[in-house]
Amino acid sequence: MISIDEIQVRLREAIKLSNLTQTEIAKRLGISQGTVSKYMRLNKYPALDTFANLCEILDVSADDILGLRK
Repeated sequence: MISIDEIQVRLREAIKLSNLTQTEIAKRLGISQGTVSKYMRLNKYPALDTFANLCEILDVSADDILGLRK
């Protein structure tokens, strides 16, 4: 089974590896930098539309973040 904690760890890692600042990501998504910071601290999860756009911005597959690829 896939857990939300595993998904969040992969998302956090993708954000770190993107070489984009939290401010740059927030600006591209149209959200606050504080919200991106909460994604990084593992205590807030993006809405599905935000998640899809975040995957695009980070140039990562949603399948990879969700752990659907073996």
